Amino acid sequence: MKRINKQCLNCGEEFLPKTVTSVYCSHICSKKAYKVKMKGLKNEAELKALADKIPENRAFLSVPEAGMLFGIAKRTLYRLVGQGKIPSVNLGTRLVRIDLRVMEGIFGPARALPQAQSAPKKKLYSLEKEDCYSIGEIAQRFQISEGSVYNHIRKYSIPTRQIGKHVYAPKMEIDNLYNGNDFI
Repeated sequence: MKRINKQCLNCGEEFLPKTVTSVYCSHICSKKAYKVKMKGLKNEAELKALADKIPENRAFLSVPEAGMLFGIAKRTLYRLVGQGKIPSVNLGTRLVRIDLRVMEGIFGPARALPQAQSAPKKKLYSLEKEDCYSIGEIAQRFQISEGSVYNHIRKYSIPTRQIGKHVYAPKMEIDNLYNGNDFI
């Protein structure tokens, strides 16, 4: 059988993966993706901390608060206020306030900030013989050893069923695992 190439999630180049779960073509692409991910998580944490400081019942927002809640740059908001496209109240130097209802009318509801992830939903599987591959079939189909198949099944908590002397795993999960759809 022919080994399947994958596309790097960072640079988009096609590569031959060293492992089943490889999603980056090199260590450099992996590092770049990690840095981007960490920067995003840091930004989300900062946004959440700032958003938590804003009382929910407040009718008027400062320009930085409105920008954060609606995902719009401060400069853009100041420009729109200056052009008169967004009505505002000027309470003094650096005290421009924008009505929350007006912002929601123009830009839609305030964006939802990242919430804590809930527990993953449990998947239901059919472990009937016709809906499963045997370990030998998986090894032969994807050109890997049976030991590797067992390791992947344990690593990704894929359910199995033993019928006689054969062990079976759901086709859907195995196809997702080895075709790279589930672990990107």
